[in-house]
Amino acid sequence: MTDKVKDISAIVPQSEYDALIGRIDNLWTQAKNRAVEAVNTELLDANWRTGQYIVEFEQKGKIRAEYGKFLITRLAKDLTVRRGRGFSRSNLIYMRKFYLCFPKGETVSHLLTWSHYFELLKCEDSMEMQFYFQEA
Repeated sequence: MTDKVKDISAIVPQSEYDALIGRIDNLWTQAKNRAVEAVNTELLDANWRTGQYIVEFEQKGKIRAEYGKFLITRLAKDLTVRRGRGFSRSNLIYMRKFYLCFPKGETVSHLLTWSHYFELLKCEDSMEMQFYFQEA
């Protein structure tokens, strides 16, 4: 920008400039919201599919009783080494439960976050969980 044009208000009315700022600000707010929604959708899908993979692996096991209690612990250690945080034994148990409670992926509402589902999955009673799911 040259020294001749130091103040935009000398050329453009303030109201027009304010409208431009508002439009750009709104654009970036909407983009950020869509990005957050996309990330949430992908995280929910990954958590659901992780649970699905665990359940499918368990169901194919011939001697499930022998390895079942060790599977989640071993997965937690190995996935944490490979992927970092987020793969604790507790999280994997909840991912497994997520799949078992919502076996049809299309029934998962992307209006809720993983934190919402995590709280819902703490319910021991499936009717109680469904009640809170409907309320949410």
